[in-house]
Amino acid sequence: MTELPTPRLLDSPRRREATAATIEAAYRTHAAQFLRVAAAVAGSPEGGRDAVQEALTRALARRATFRGSGPVEAWLWKAVLNAARNVRARSPLVADGPQADTAAGDHDDDRRETIRAAVAALPERQRLALFLRYYADLDYAAIAAALGVRRGTVSATLNHAHETLRTALGEEVLL
Repeated sequence: MTELPTPRLLDSPRRREATAATIEAAYRTHAAQFLRVAAAVAGSPEGGRDAVQEALTRALARRATFRGSGPVEAWLWKAVLNAARNVRARSPLVADGPQADTAAGDHDDDRRETIRAAVAALPERQRLALFLRYYADLDYAAIAAALGVRRGTVSATLNHAHETLRTALGEEVLL
C-alpha cells in the first residue's frame, strides 16, 4: 500500500525544544487538525475544544518534561489525545442511535450512524490511528510518534481497522 504525501511534523533542530514559542507555533500550525481529532475522540465539538484547551494548557505548564526525543508536535498530539480521552471519560454517555428529529427515510443519516457505530466499536488504538490518518491527515511516521508505537505497528493497526470496517459495513458502504 503506497502512502499519499501528507503534511509531516516539523522536525527542525528548533523544534526539539518545548519552549512556549514552539508550542504556540505548533498549535497555530495544527489547531484545526487538533480540534477535529479531539472532537472525534471526545465525542463532541465542545468536548474537542475543551480537550485541546486542556492539552495546550498542560503542555505549556509541563514543557520542562519534554524529552526532545521527537518533534514537539508529536508530544502535543499525545497531549491532545490524552485530554480528549479524559473529556470523553468525564462526559455523560450519549444515547446511541438516530436522533428523534431525524427523518425516518433519510438514508444518508442512517449510513452515517452505521459508520459511526462501526468506528466506535473498533479498539481504541485502531480508532485513534484512523482519526489521526484521516482527520488530521498525518503520515504513518507522525502517527507512530503521536501514539508512541513503531511505524510498522501503525500500518498493521490501520490495516486491521480497514478490514474490521469492511467486514462490519460491507464494501458498498465504504465507497
